[in-house]
Order: sequence, then structure tokens, then C-alpha cells
Amino acid sequence: MAGGWAATPLPADARVAGHDVLPARRAKLSTHFPGARLVIPAGQLKVRTNDCDYRFRPHTGYAWLTGLTGEDQAGNVLVLEPSGPEGHEPVLYLRPRSPRDGSSDEFYRDRRYGEFWVGRRPDLGESAQLTGLRTAHLDELEKLLAGPAPSGGVRLLAGVDPSVDAQLGLSDGLAPVLGELRLIKDAWEVDQLQLAVDHTTLGFEDVVRALPTALRHHRGERWLEGVFNLRARAEGNGTGYETIVASGAHAGVLHWIRNDGPLDSSQLLLLDAGVETDTLYTADITRTLPLSGTFTPVQRQVYELVLAAQDAGIAALRPGAAFRDFHRAAMRVIAEGLHDWGVLKVSAEEAMREDSGLYRRYTLCSSGHMLGLDVHDCAKARNETYLDGVLEAGQVLTVEPGLYLQPDDETLPPELRGIGVRIEDDLVITEDGARLMSSALPRTVAGIEQWMGELLG
Repeated sequence: MAGGWAATPLPADARVAGHDVLPARRAKLSTHFPGARLVIPAGQLKVRTNDCDYRFRPHTGYAWLTGLTGEDQAGNVLVLEPSGPEGHEPVLYLRPRSPRDGSSDEFYRDRRYGEFWVGRRPDLGESAQLTGLRTAHLDELEKLLAGPAPSGGVRLLAGVDPSVDAQLGLSDGLAPVLGELRLIKDAWEVDQLQLAVDHTTLGFEDVVRALPTALRHHRGERWLEGVFNLRARAEGNGTGYETIVASGAHAGVLHWIRNDGPLDSSQLLLLDAGVETDTLYTADITRTLPLSGTFTPVQRQVYELVLAAQDAGIAALRPGAAFRDFHRAAMRVIAEGLHDWGVLKVSAEEAMREDSGLYRRYTLCSSGHMLGLDVHDCAKARNETYLDGVLEAGQVLTVEPGLYLQPDDETLPPELRGIGVRIEDDLVITEDGARLMSSALPRTVAGIEQWMGELLG
């Protein structure tokens, strides 16, 4: 087994995607921690069952700083070592490719890391070529971390790799800063997000074309989940989160991922799904569709109120606006509509008061979030820079108001019970407003009915 193997080097021009933008990201992080050692693990494999692991995805912070996004990154660690009075030298501590010179039998015996079992990893030289960084064997990391700390101390992205956590015994010192640094996307990142949106659009079209078959299946929701997920795996790394396929009253469950129900042509289908690119950027789009291809009058009534709320939220997006403004604008429209329907017995103004919030019974969650490498991106950022901050050009976010009218809610008239509608789109903040990245998918009642009719022939 140790001899007779031909050389299989990587192409000499192979580089990680986004190679040219990565040094600036690391430099920004470096300026926040002069003199400190920064430790950013990729994470470890996690057992799914017995000797089978879950599919590995490196931690977002590690991927953002290195451009390394593959399943072969499990266990690897990026260290930014202090260099000079303010700078850092990035060093990748890696599990290299298994040798075939007789010094190890890992390449054919190790079911977790062996090349014959899980595929090829780059060697140290190839990893340096791919990233432009100095590389070292993972075995050297323990000695580094056990040695004396630099004058500026050590900062760890904690909770990612239990073995590193145990050795350093530190609480998280990097996640908030990494989240804040990622709030504004560079042009390359926006392009990646647009690619994710474009692939997701194709997936939504696939789902509509599959409706006739899914309507005949006893678990039609799951059939449609499979249809979308096929597109996600074919075009990218997979889905950016668990696909939500919620028909009828299931749409009132905000994170319905069981997807085990049948479809009824008289009901609506809420599809919340996003393709994740190979570079790990994800879209996050929701459409609520009539399974018959045509909205009934009461479905149209609910849908158009949610659409008006989304329109109001989108209109509030601009640099300098408070992040919470678009949610407040959308919820005011919802509250006014519920009052006009007679569902809310108080005025919209009273329902919107902080000490009231009566409208929340019917629209539980916030109306959007940042989007990027994580579907709920930059969530570790401090409130003053994110939730209580202001919008800036280059930020990418979702606007997704919804109405979730539960089937057993006796405060609702019977005809409204069991209807759930959410409309979610992805937008990038521009210098003078916002650009709708998901505009290829129709949003209006007429647009959806026409689109569905064309796809269904």
C-alpha cells in the first residue's frame, strides 16, 4: 500500500475563491487587537450516529478570514500571531494530506480522515499556495498554545472547537468583533449573495413545476423540499438553512421543517428556502403561493396586507436610517390592517405602543435580519452596532413581514383561521436606498398567478 502511487499535485494557479479580498479582512481584525494572539478554529466533526459524522461546514469566522470552505477543514485553526508593534502574521495550523511513503497508514485505514474514505486534503505547501498564508502542521498548535502568551494576551473564538477551548480556558473574545466587521459586505461578497439569490430563484421555479406531482403525494411538503434541495446541491454547497415547506395551517409555525404534510389545492403554500453557494453565502427568500395557482378572495386579502407591510418596510431602507425602522414601518401597516378587519379592537397607535404590542399575537417575529455567510448574519455583533444601529451602504438584509393566523385562534373570524403568509426578499443597501436582489421572483398577486401559470403550462 505504501508504494506505486503517482503524484497528483493541485494546479499551480489554484487559489481560494475571493483570494484577493482576504488580506484586507485579516488586517481589519488585526487593528482591533494589537499585540494579542488571535485564535480562530474551523470547528470539529460532530457525530450524527455511531461512526457517521454530520456533513462538516467550517465556522463562518474561519471561512471569512481564510476563504477555506470545504469539508476537509475540520480541526484546522487559524492563528494571527503578533508581528511588530501592531500587525499580525496569519498562520494556518492544518491536518495535511495523508502521506503515502510508509510513515503512516492513515490514507487507507482512517475512516474519518483517510483519503480513501473521505477524499483528498491539500498538503501544507498546497494550502499555502491556495491561501497565500504560512502553514504549519496541526500537531504544532498544542505546543504553541501551551507556551507563553504574547504581551497582548490571547483572544479566542470560543465555543467552536472543544479541544482548543479546553486548552486555553478562555471565554469568547472575538465573535462580537468578527460579527461587526462582517456587517458591511464588499463587492465580491455582494456578487456571491446575488449568485445565491439567482440559484434560489431557479429552485423556486423547480418547486412550482413540481406541484402537480407533489399534490398527488401523501407527503407533498417533503416532495417539494427534496425538489428545492436538489437544486441547492446541484448549484451550490446545499441549503443555507433547513428548507421550510409549510402548507395550510403549517404556515403558522414559523420554523416548520418537519415538512411531512400533504398538500391541498385549496390552501396556500409557504416556501422559505435559500441556496448556499460553494463559498458559503446564502440567500433567504420566502414566497406564499396558492396551490391551485389562483388566490381565493380571503387568501388575497391576507396576502395583500402582508405585501403592503413589506412595501412599507422596503421603502424605509436607506443609509442612516435606524435598523429597526423598517420593522416598525411594516408592523404599523399590519396593525392598521388588523384594526380595519376588526381583529384588533384597539387603534393601531395603541397596539404599537411598547407596553401593548397586541398585534404581535398575529405576527410574532421581527421583519428581517442581516444576511451573508450565516442566514441570520452577524448575530454576535453588539446591539449598538446592529439592532440599535443604523443602516450603511453595503449591508445586505432581508425584509420579511408575515401574518400567522392560527387555526385554533378564537379571536379571529373562522374564514381567516389557519392562513399563514410571509413574503421575504433580499436587499443590499445602496448609497441612496436599497436594491432588491430577488426581483426575479414576483411579489404581487397578479404577478404570482401569471408566473405560476406560465411554469405550469
